[in-house]
Amino acid sequence: GSTWHPFGSEPAMTRVTMETANSVVGPMTGRERVLGALRREPVDRTPCCNPTSLATVELMDLVNANFPEANRDGEQMARLAATGHTELGFDSVMPVFSIIQESSALGCRMQWEGKDNWPTVKMSQPIWTEPEDITIPSNLLTHPDTECVLDAIKRLKKEFGNDVAVIGKTMGPWSLGYHCFGVERFLLMSHDDPGKTMVCLEKMKESTILFGQAQIEAGADALTLPDHATGDLVSGNYYEQFLQEMHTEFAETLRIPLILHICGRTVDRMDFIARTGMAAFHYDSKNHPQESMDVVNSRISLVGNINNPETLFSKGPEEVRTEVRENLAAGVQLIAPECAIPLQTSLENLKAIPEAVREWHREQVPNLAS
Repeated sequence: GSTWHPFGSEPAMTRVTMETANSVVGPMTGRERVLGALRREPVDRTPCCNPTSLATVELMDLVNANFPEANRDGEQMARLAATGHTELGFDSVMPVFSIIQESSALGCRMQWEGKDNWPTVKMSQPIWTEPEDITIPSNLLTHPDTECVLDAIKRLKKEFGNDVAVIGKTMGPWSLGYHCFGVERFLLMSHDDPGKTMVCLEKMKESTILFGQAQIEAGADALTLPDHATGDLVSGNYYEQFLQEMHTEFAETLRIPLILHICGRTVDRMDFIARTGMAAFHYDSKNHPQESMDVVNSRISLVGNINNPETLFSKGPEEVRTEVRENLAAGVQLIAPECAIPLQTSLENLKAIPEAVREWHREQVPNLAS
């Protein structure tokens, strides 16, 4: 039932003091660090985790794995994803750079774009208009655009083993609704006919579970679950009405840590999110670290929330460090960009994230944090 919690009933701790952590925790691998923080257990230092994409044009050039091929070929996908650890120093790797893999497999019309742009779904050409139209194809997991994800996860697991956390991604039904019905049509339906909308979500959630389970079997250590009930489009009450119970079901069904991702100002739904049993919430820079920590109140880990368009894309390493330190001071359990980073982001700014984490921990307990 809804009271089950994947990591036991007692949250381990809100904030790990380095004195405490270092007295009981020796050096950890990136994988141990990420999974420990997702369970709110003591860790040797706060992990740098990327629940969404760290891909940049510069990294594509470095390893010769370019969009759109790196979104469609498992070997290139894995090669580009590995750079998040090997070049940037993050504790996790994430091979699913876009949000459209299963939408392609469901039959959406795609715009794959070029090297320096994101692939997109042509939402002006929806494939469904009514609940009866929704079918999850029998080849959902063998379609080239989902199979490549499973291949990439297997490759990354083989390459990094237990040293680095391998994170997969399965899209939630609200996001799939935007892609398959079109944003405006789906939002209007949610307003005009909530019952019909729930039927659609129930049918689409099969894709979320099937693709998530397949990634677990392929070797994923955790799954990002983006479900774009974003702050600028729907209210916190909408989240409670349509998604809280379903997200609780996902946390019970997909038995590895789930990292829910929703963009925008979401502090009005964080209390509902914290009740789902998901391991973590990947949160946007529109929410202040301390207010967010206060709302979730150690019931769920937070991952975030370094600003993308202003800080990572337009500013320098010092501004990046300032935001990292603000998250660390608030006790945020995993440090990450707020969302998939702009493809032109400088490597200098990205490398500043793990550097700032290590620096902060060294200041907390000199000579103990590596």
